[in-house]
Parts: sequence; structure tokens; C-alpha cells
Amino acid sequence: MHDFLQISTTVPTEQLARKIAESLVASSLAACVQVLGPVQSTYRWQGKIETAYEWVCTAKSNRRLFSEIEKRICQLHEYECPEILATSIVAGSKSYLEWLERETDYEG
Repeated sequence: MHDFLQISTTVPTEQLARKIAESLVASSLAACVQVLGPVQSTYRWQGKIETAYEWVCTAKSNRRLFSEIEKRICQLHEYECPEILATSIVAGSKSYLEWLERETDYEG
């Protein structure tokens, strides 16, 4: 049985989104990273309601790599408190999940 995650983060620029995506894929921490945006985010920060345009990075990876992915995102990220969320992939096509397994061979 496979144990995969979709890990998402939001960033302030498309350039940073591409940098994170390329870093995760080049190092085999993620098999794929989709970059979407801009999206409008509304949130509370330091007692004030803020609105900003951001880009969303969604990485597909192996659960065992989450801590390394979190560390890499934090190293590259500009935010003081970056959003890094993981959702379990509960099902997927056999061929896609096999590809995902092959492409996430990061050993540290």
C-alpha cells in the first residue's frame, strides 16, 4: 500500500512559487508540484484582517518525506509563518501512484 500526501503552501510571488517547485522536484522530494495563481487570500495577521494575492504550490510526495519538504519550504519561504498543509491521498490510479513512488526516491 502506498502512503502519499499532497502538500500545499502559499507564497507571495510566482517567482518564489517556481523556485520552490523546482527545488522540490529536482531533489526528488516531490514527484510533481503544481503552481496556481494568483489567488486572493483573506486572513487575520497580528490582529488585523489582511488581503493579499498569492500563488499556491501543491506538491505530490511520499509521506516519509514530509519533514524534509517542510524544512525545504521553510528555507526558501519569505513568510514568518508559512502555511504548510498536508492532505492524505487516499486513492489514485495505479499507474500514477506507481510513478509517484518511483519519482520520490529522496534519501537525504
